[in-house]
Amino acid sequence: MSSCPICPRTAPDGQHLCLVHSGELRGWLTEIPAQARLLQEFIAPAGRPTQGRLGGTGRADAPVPVDLRVLVLLGPGRHDAVPGSDDDGTAPIAAILGAWAGHIAYHYPAAGRDPYGTARTQPCEQALPARGETITGWCTWLLAYLPFALTLPAAADLYYALDSLTRRLRNLTHTQPRQQPRAAPCPACDLCTLVRTDGRWHIHCLDCGHQMSPDQYDQHAAQYLAARQTADDSPQSPLDKIGT
Repeated sequence: MSSCPICPRTAPDGQHLCLVHSGELRGWLTEIPAQARLLQEFIAPAGRPTQGRLGGTGRADAPVPVDLRVLVLLGPGRHDAVPGSDDDGTAPIAAILGAWAGHIAYHYPAAGRDPYGTARTQPCEQALPARGETITGWCTWLLAYLPFALTLPAAADLYYALDSLTRRLRNLTHTQPRQQPRAAPCPACDLCTLVRTDGRWHIHCLDCGHQMSPDQYDQHAAQYLAARQTADDSPQSPLDKIGT
């Protein structure tokens, strides 16, 4: 086990990020397509042509200027995902996601045979998202290959890249996923820090990163409540009252 490069927590065996930050990555990849759909509303026409008195056409009001940052984020472009490369924060969403998918694919071992029938293992030539090279397609691909990406030394760079991208999107849409606290304490660290975050399926601990499915949490909460009720109903020893 190794230390997470982002925080003092320990990363699982073979991975480079702790459960907290790998969980954030999954959450961002789920959130980004929804944020992109909100941005699409920002570039809708601000006014419709209206019929004038003389039969001509015109616009009732001047169109509201489109935020160029939105056009850049939703437009075409390219991005270099090589760790340590300069990023001025203006790359389009799809370009960032596609570049990271390509970087991960290059390190993913692909088994095949050459024209002579010899079995060889070599990096994949490119990433091919089944849902197309769209924001949703790239996020779906990255989610599927995230377990492998977490084994790469560049996992922290991927984290920082998506953290920066998600912050840019939230600043423009003024939306942020809500965290809904859970009543039962975390079964791993015993702290009351379990939350359910919008867009994330698993319930997770903000302190240790432990994750549970909703069904697992419901079972844990029921057991915890039963244990509390049993403790409250148990007869109190006279010695327990000393000093009260």
